[in-house]
Amino acid sequence: MTQGAGQGPEVERTATVRDFRVPAYVHETGPHAHSAHPGNAAPPREDPLEPPDGYTPTQRDLPVINRGDTVQVSVDPAVAQAPQAATGPGPLFVVGDVHGYLDELIAALQEKGLVDTAGNWCAGTARLWFLGDFTDRGPDGIGVIDLVMRLSAEAAAAGGYCKALMGNHELLLLGAKRFGDTPVNSGAGTATFQAAWLLNGGQKSDMDRLQDHHLQWMARLDAVEEVDGHLLVHSDTTAYLDYGDSIEAVNDTVHEMITRNDADEVWDLFRKFTKRFSFRDEGGADAVRSLLDTYGGTRIVHGHSPIPYLLGDVGSEDDEDSAGPVVAGPHVYADGLAIAMDGGVTMAGKLLVQQLPLPL
Repeated sequence: MTQGAGQGPEVERTATVRDFRVPAYVHETGPHAHSAHPGNAAPPREDPLEPPDGYTPTQRDLPVINRGDTVQVSVDPAVAQAPQAATGPGPLFVVGDVHGYLDELIAALQEKGLVDTAGNWCAGTARLWFLGDFTDRGPDGIGVIDLVMRLSAEAAAAGGYCKALMGNHELLLLGAKRFGDTPVNSGAGTATFQAAWLLNGGQKSDMDRLQDHHLQWMARLDAVEEVDGHLLVHSDTTAYLDYGDSIEAVNDTVHEMITRNDADEVWDLFRKFTKRFSFRDEGGADAVRSLLDTYGGTRIVHGHSPIPYLLGDVGSEDDEDSAGPVVAGPHVYADGLAIAMDGGVTMAGKLLVQQLPLPL
């Protein structure tokens, strides 16, 4: 299915293996040199994770700029709060892309009163949704996943919940672990999950610590959900429409594709979840409406595309006094129908945690 108008630049491009010889701390795209965050360092060339010669991985997706084996989570009885009397659901919060920045995540959750100084759930019946992209680029993606899994158990014990959606980087990490350097069909040349993962900020420390229960958890994440009139997705794309005409159908289709474990099929899913900017510019509001009309809700809430990119404000290394992109909060656009939640933490922006609803 073709995306709606205003989807922005095509994301299916290629890069030669020369990209892997660029110093890990600096990348060039366009007129500005983009210095990576310290968490964005890629493994050296001699690392066995490097793709073999001859592969053409997919180009970086919005590079950084400026600057047990089973699913069992224990809850400390002293931390878990007793379920509260049924007085209706608690307040609803959403979290934008985290990308391995565990300390920033804990600080943002503390600021909203969702976790205490020890990082434990303290929000009772509150409801918390993560919009995906837990790993890559930042220093501790596995630590982020461990925290979200633990908070899910603690929140449930307190009568609330903490849930998460699948982002394109979850698919990327799953693919890199499952399929490695197996070539996949790509319209832009030879590609592998391993090469694309490295090129998009994959961290060797995350791969080394990745366990079966992390993989199981990621593979079971839903792609779409509707809560209190908010249609929650990771990516600002209409590609979800390719996978079903209801929320249940989309989630079932995505889970079935991951379970079949076909490299080409998972690659196609990853590439579609990587598309962006469908809701921006002319025709963006109509693209949002196409999703709302199909899946329900009155507003769409997404991550994936950093707000500085949506605003065209990506900064420049020439401005030595710049502290990075200034993001005060979520970005409401597309005739007020879309709420962007990726504050650009990978580019020294802000990791956003926001209570919904936002004012119209």
